[in-house]
Amino acid sequence: MMTGPDWSKKLREEIAKAVIGQDAVIERLLVALLANGHVLLEGMPGLAKTLLVKSLGTALGVQFERIQFTPDLLPSDVVGTMIFQPKNGEFTAHRGPIFANLVLADEINRAPAKVQSALLEGMQERQVTIGGQTHPLPKPFFVMATQNPVEQEGTYPLPEAQTDRFLFKLIVDYPSAEEESTMMHRWGQVTKQPSLVAASSGDELLALRHDVDRVHLSPAVQGYILALVRGTRVLADKSGTGKRYLNFGASPRASLALYQAGRALAWLRGQDYVSPSLIQELAPDIMRHRIGLTYEAEAEEVTTDKIIAQVVERTPVPVT
Repeated sequence: MMTGPDWSKKLREEIAKAVIGQDAVIERLLVALLANGHVLLEGMPGLAKTLLVKSLGTALGVQFERIQFTPDLLPSDVVGTMIFQPKNGEFTAHRGPIFANLVLADEINRAPAKVQSALLEGMQERQVTIGGQTHPLPKPFFVMATQNPVEQEGTYPLPEAQTDRFLFKLIVDYPSAEEESTMMHRWGQVTKQPSLVAASSGDELLALRHDVDRVHLSPAVQGYILALVRGTRVLADKSGTGKRYLNFGASPRASLALYQAGRALAWLRGQDYVSPSLIQELAPDIMRHRIGLTYEAEAEEVTTDKIIAQVVERTPVPVT
């Protein structure tokens, strides 16, 4: 029987052939796969975001497609279009790159709203519409999108309705000095990129989700999740007095995400129950893109992570 640590180890070992470091981000990506969720990766250029997602697709053994988002991209470039066949005088659907198991939406905020809305249907419904006909997407299906926190000229900020569809928003940081030194040494010794092989499969992933569903999450921890999420809404309540740092709190999708991601992370670490500490660990990645700062908060350089840390600190932890 495959255990979470065993599955994680074989995928991590394969990914490590191409990507050095980023252990925490890789673990979150594996959690997203198990929880059937999409991921938004944000980080400066050159931090191997694209390489990481591509390596994950290869190690997982699923069909991978990369879409470079640009201002002139059309919805048909993502989902596909109808093509006329002169031989029989009929139109047939030509499927776009979204018909893959793992889709990398590179620099997603550089495409206009029409393209993002086309992607949104696929993310939420796991289906797309071409020429008035609905086409289901393959299983499993994930969107992993990247964006840079700088170079905002010519970009289209993602609407809240779309960011809410992402299970995680992960911040990809610079490598440590030791990791960067290892990169220089490794790439100075090779003439080509390392060759990765499949260490798992889409069918195996779908089967492992049944194991995740058996992880216990007690009513006390469920209540703790609700208290954390609702705590962000209290901070956005306009009827209160004093400074208001949030325009809106986290949606119910945050509660659902904490519930399922908590079970996935517990299984990945070889645990059969979800502890409050796991929920606390996941809270920033799940809620940072689901709350909206006020202008006052931005002026005082209050970040979403600071708000979430404040909510976690104020919320009583249940005894399990």
